[in-house]
Amino acid sequence: MTKLLPGIAVTVTLAIVSIFVSKLEIVKSTVNFSPLIISIILGVIIGNIVKFPEVFKPGIIFSLKKILRLAIIFLGFRLTFQNVAEVGLEGLVVDTIMLVSTFLLGVWVSRKIFGLDSQMSYLIASGSSICGASAVLATAPVVKAEMHHAAMAVATVTIFGTTAMFIYPIVYKAGLLLDFNDITYGIWTGATVHEVAQVVAAGFAVSVDAGNTATIAKLTRVMMLAPLLIVLSIFLAKKHATHGAGVTLRDIPIPWFVFGFIAMVGVNSLNIIPTNTVHYINVIDTFLLTVAMGAMGIETNINKVKGVGMKPIYSALIIFLYLFFVGILVVKVVHSVLG
Repeated sequence: MTKLLPGIAVTVTLAIVSIFVSKLEIVKSTVNFSPLIISIILGVIIGNIVKFPEVFKPGIIFSLKKILRLAIIFLGFRLTFQNVAEVGLEGLVVDTIMLVSTFLLGVWVSRKIFGLDSQMSYLIASGSSICGASAVLATAPVVKAEMHHAAMAVATVTIFGTTAMFIYPIVYKAGLLLDFNDITYGIWTGATVHEVAQVVAAGFAVSVDAGNTATIAKLTRVMMLAPLLIVLSIFLAKKHATHGAGVTLRDIPIPWFVFGFIAMVGVNSLNIIPTNTVHYINVIDTFLLTVAMGAMGIETNINKVKGVGMKPIYSALIIFLYLFFVGILVVKVVHSVLG
């Protein structure tokens, strides 16, 4: 444990600084980046300027892998199964259609049109279709992605998620979303905007009803991270299996932390833990995610990111446009059938 302390001290310090920066008025009133995004940016800068001695390596890797998995587990305290019921069948159907179609489109566009490798394609697709940076972090170990791939994927969802956060309320208030009300706007926002924080901002910029609906729709989408990672693990195991050989449970790299995530959702759904305690758990969880993001930044080689080029951005742009326009259509159709 002692050998982990130097590296953990670095990533924890980075997380504390990132949280402090995220609360500065100039940051909140302009880019409004979450501490997770700030942490990876600072991590990339520091990691590519400072050559950390080998003694720091174990703690940084521990932060990136073990602390990350713990943070993903405790993400479960951000939602309950009751949340799914609150958004109703309409919201659940929209979430499911948009998540599955966006993920498949994201992988196809990234690989077939822009020639990105499979790991990068999966990361961009999961980040865009589920919950931004958190989904990228959770998907990276499942697809065995390199850190510069994960960092680039986080950059894409940050760019277009932030763009959506500002554009969505403007479009709605301008009356361009014909037949939409605050509830359908909330479902559309929750089902198509990348990060939870971005969804909250875009939702409550319109109204309390829009904000609450958007948040619940988004958290329901976050819950779908678990089944997607399990399905992806099984798919990859079968894909990489020896030709003609069967795939057993032992061959499948099941992301076991996903079951911890589901368990925490279940615990939170029982309402046996006081609300203020759950609040502090979520605060701690955000801190742990920020620590993991900082570690990812430190481990990211900026030269490798440059080598990837602009193709991930172009891919993420197409996915963003799909989320925006097809999301409107899906909400309209589902609402006309189930509303």
